[in-house]
Amino acid sequence: MELIPIIIYGIALLFIFCYSLIQIQLVVKYNRYKKLQKKRLGESTAVNFEPKVTIQLPLFNEKYVTERLIDCIAALDYPKDKLEIQVLDDSTDETQEITKAKVKEIRKAGIDIVYLHRTDRAGYKAGALAEGTKVAKGEFIAIFDADFLPEKDFVKQMVQPFTNEKVGMVQSRWEHINERYSMLTKLQAFGLDAHFSVEQGGRNAGHHFINFNGTAGIWRKAAIADAGGWQSDTLTEDLDLSYRAQLKGWEFRFLEEVGAPAELPAVMNALKTQQFRWNKGAAECVRKNLGAVLHSKDIDFGTKLNAIFHLTNSAVFISIVILALLSIPILSIKNTFEEYQVLFLLASAFLVTLPILALFYWTSMSQSYASKSKAFFHFIFLFPMFLAVSMGLSLHNAMAVLEGYLGKKSAFIRTPKFNLNNDKSKKWGTNVYLKRKINPITILEVALTLYFIGGILLGFYYGDFGIMPFHAMLVLGFGYVSFYSISHSFRTE
Repeated sequence: MELIPIIIYGIALLFIFCYSLIQIQLVVKYNRYKKLQKKRLGESTAVNFEPKVTIQLPLFNEKYVTERLIDCIAALDYPKDKLEIQVLDDSTDETQEITKAKVKEIRKAGIDIVYLHRTDRAGYKAGALAEGTKVAKGEFIAIFDADFLPEKDFVKQMVQPFTNEKVGMVQSRWEHINERYSMLTKLQAFGLDAHFSVEQGGRNAGHHFINFNGTAGIWRKAAIADAGGWQSDTLTEDLDLSYRAQLKGWEFRFLEEVGAPAELPAVMNALKTQQFRWNKGAAECVRKNLGAVLHSKDIDFGTKLNAIFHLTNSAVFISIVILALLSIPILSIKNTFEEYQVLFLLASAFLVTLPILALFYWTSMSQSYASKSKAFFHFIFLFPMFLAVSMGLSLHNAMAVLEGYLGKKSAFIRTPKFNLNNDKSKKWGTNVYLKRKINPITILEVALTLYFIGGILLGFYYGDFGIMPFHAMLVLGFGYVSFYSISHSFRTE
């Protein structure tokens, strides 16, 4: 019977190892992307391409940030006669009146802006985008979530790749207006920066599928229509449409040099809401799109392999939970059954996963610092902390992934916005969109913190300290996540 947990443990280790190998090949391809990027930036653009663009702003109960958003979009440096702004407001609270007043004010300034309100929120964000697209005047459609504040030249830069008629979507890099607000926002920025550099850039350089990230990108309207339009049968309508469009042969571009500042969730439960939607939606897209990718005769093996791990990357959280839960039984088996020592020795080879992942995140972080020594000093603190908190979120995220794989449907829950920046004196406790209750998963996270403390004690009992750093990170991660899940639920200032 003791072989069963060993085999399950080994499978989880193998998946994470294979995932890390995919990440390291993206590092190699990202370095190629950086060379292409430098070449592109060094070439002058002879054609001043200024097509008609519609900007869509999907809103749902965003009273804290709606005015900030609309003011920013209205200030974009793009010919007024070539720009249309659609405010797609599904709000059910005072956001409606605030937004209507702001739209009226902007319209008086001579800007083509329309307010579209749905009383039936069918299809959630995907439904709102689909309705807006039906009446959009532009040949191209830019989309911004409520917390984004693009630079004035955003549209001018992002439309240039569309001179190639095969390009269906162009994605920019997310930046962060409140990265230094707290440790939680710093860790999110650390992870997102790796996605909006190594992952997106590496896949793009390798001519593999990338994804529209739901905001801060521009679509060719014809590509949306050709792919079947916006659909709401997954919680990640952006990833779903991205795969359907690329399966149709449309090319995507990632422009790392174009940044779009946005607000990071500063509250643990808001982050959990976002993470749940992203991870469950990705799992739903596996059910919907992976088969089509594997059966396509127009996609090469490398792209299929990258697509497999791109779509299933949220399954990493299931593997982490399996490794964590089985780590204590495995520790007991290791110190009780000598006949399995060879297996445990082989398993130690998978420790190479850690330096591989370190290189992946270092590649992203190092380029944002002028001083490599300063970057390294910050990295050796942030990387272990990021891994620990990712482990702490693994139970919550794994539950989302399992729901997605099993086909359990749930509503699209928006991530609350707070109108924060790096000013730590700004408070968020009075935000009316926050949920003030303790989720049962949080109770389990507390229990797991105690469970892994037991694992540390068991290591001392056996005098076996090999797995103790893993247990220490699990204690830190689950302790951090559960503590802030509870304390943030009761903060009112």
